[in-house]
Amino acid sequence: MADATTPTITRRNPFANEGFWLAMLGLGSFLLLWYAAVKWTPIQAFNRLPDPLTVVREWLSPTPSYGISIFTADYYVHILYSTYRALAAFTLAILLGVPLGIFMGWKRSVHQYAYSLFSLLRPVPPLAWVPIAILLFPGVEPAVIFVTFLVAFFAMTMNTYVGVKAIPEDYFRASACLGGTNTDILWDVIIPGAMPSIFTGLQIAMGAAWFSLAAGEMIAAQYGLGFLIWESYNLIQYPTIIIGMATLGLVGYLSSAAVRMVGNRLMAWREQRLGTGG
Repeated sequence: MADATTPTITRRNPFANEGFWLAMLGLGSFLLLWYAAVKWTPIQAFNRLPDPLTVVREWLSPTPSYGISIFTADYYVHILYSTYRALAAFTLAILLGVPLGIFMGWKRSVHQYAYSLFSLLRPVPPLAWVPIAILLFPGVEPAVIFVTFLVAFFAMTMNTYVGVKAIPEDYFRASACLGGTNTDILWDVIIPGAMPSIFTGLQIAMGAAWFSLAAGEMIAAQYGLGFLIWESYNLIQYPTIIIGMATLGLVGYLSSAAVRMVGNRLMAWREQRLGTGG
């Protein structure tokens, strides 16, 4: 007989979740609106686009008309190149953005030194960096990764900075009164206090990496989903453009979901604390 204090594990059925059906309704409404815009509106600009059924048939075809589907090796080569670049840029953004954000929020001298330059460069769009990246870095890969890294880096740094600034000043005073060193403050006050914002930044940075990746690949790459989209446009292969866009969105969503899942597991202590009123 199970003990009365043993917690019961409830498994959620996604099909019984109202949010799931609302999400499906939103997706279905978008597809219906897309089909109607292509097939039923008199606007010629919409009529040039492929309808959803045409895209799905091409995407799932063993013998695609334009050479790209789930049954072709080139499709997965493009995905692997883009994934490698996005992960490389994302990793660099973490390694450089988190420390910078921590010190900008913690040390007044670092904030005064770096924040103005950071704020000046952050609004520059990724496409504006492409010529500089090509001039600075030999080869295609470093240039594309650099452009992808920049947007993720700014997102990661800013979220970390905001998380550190949100820590109450009393925590720093209490740590100093108890004889805490800078190392103690860093590991016992700043990192735990800023962790929720850091994980939010991780999700934003991952999405930003995929966003800026497409821009870099369109200009300076020979493989990747961004290159596939741009090459398909030049070759007037409109269904392949939609396939590349949908794949980019799907892989980016799965990447952000993986980061969110890891963050939820690592932040379980915070949920327990909030749940117990600690």
